[in-house]
Amino acid sequence: MVIELKEGVYWVGVVDWNIKKFHGHEYSTHRGSTYNAYLIIDKKIALVDTVWGPYSQQMIENINKIIDVGKIDYVIANHAEVDHSGGLPELMKLIPNATVVVSDKGRESIPKHYHQDWNFKVVKTGDSISLGENSLVFVTAPMLHWPDSMFTYLTGKNILMPNDAFGQHYASSGRFNDEVDMIEVYQEAIKFYANILTPFSDLVIRKIDEFKKLNIPVDIIAPSHGIIWRKDPLQIVNKYYEWASGGNDGSAVIIYDTMWNATERMAQAIAEGLAKEGVKFKLFNMAVSDRNDVLTEVFKTKGIIIGSPTLNNGLLPTIKPILEDLKGLKFKNKVGAAFGSYGWSGENVKLIEETLEKAKVKILLDGIKFKWQPTKEELGKCVEFGRSFAVKMKGG
Repeated sequence: MVIELKEGVYWVGVVDWNIKKFHGHEYSTHRGSTYNAYLIIDKKIALVDTVWGPYSQQMIENINKIIDVGKIDYVIANHAEVDHSGGLPELMKLIPNATVVVSDKGRESIPKHYHQDWNFKVVKTGDSISLGENSLVFVTAPMLHWPDSMFTYLTGKNILMPNDAFGQHYASSGRFNDEVDMIEVYQEAIKFYANILTPFSDLVIRKIDEFKKLNIPVDIIAPSHGIIWRKDPLQIVNKYYEWASGGNDGSAVIIYDTMWNATERMAQAIAEGLAKEGVKFKLFNMAVSDRNDVLTEVFKTKGIIIGSPTLNNGLLPTIKPILEDLKGLKFKNKVGAAFGSYGWSGENVKLIEETLEKAKVKILLDGIKFKWQPTKEELGKCVEFGRSFAVKMKGG
């Protein structure tokens, strides 16, 4: 299937309904994904981005429905990650003399992925390539989300192709935002931002400010995953600016795992305390919860309360990955606390607090822990712990 964005500009990508895990199984894609590639027909022919390697032939077949693939003059590789550049090896066998356009960092990363000496052209922000009636203009976007990332803009058609920025893992029958369920789209868009782009939020703000100063018209934003924004396309740019600014909804999440229900009973009592102070909350048992979905909720919330029993002088294995994620993602404006049960050594609370501090989460209360199963009186203290956390959180 091919879809025309505007006259002479076509989507020649692939919809992957089946994929449920991404990034080496580190990212859940419950609603599948797409690999978006864009073919531009002018006096010169350009392809902006490719697809994941297993779908190379499908992309080439799509191109051949429009024009002989051998006529492509330029292939723009906005980003080297293989879900975007994986189609290059098969494609370049058919067009060995075509020019592969990359950023300065892309000149390093693309050859290191494929070990091929293609005809590379390095571009920087403001550089352009004339295709005839229209031109491609490039904006480098380092660390959004790799050092080699860049955006490509098609003049005349006013189409921005920003690779991973403004995308989402979302398979659908429609290609455009006015053809799909926008509630689902935004659920996947904020998940994409929270789990991938959060560490670069300050760069997101600067890049959006920089792009706005260019004052160029944008009719369509065509990212590398998910739907294409053609109805009010700047709505997703405004959302990114909002998300990058580190706002939250004032709620709390309680993240825990439990061995013999002691820590779970503490979690439920803490939640009761939050409720008594009117703070909305969600509980996540990491033994049965999707980590990426939980991190999306953390992104939206203000308070993070984490609990685990002590196991082998440490924490339960299900808790450790999300603590590492918190350190890496560097969420803004979060407050937190720790809790848990223990049998004899009791290092759990200290370990959680140390990691929260490394994640730049402000500790509001000294952690709470009880030996073996908590008594009725100790559960009452957990309720008060939740209330105290809520009061402090609302106070600042």
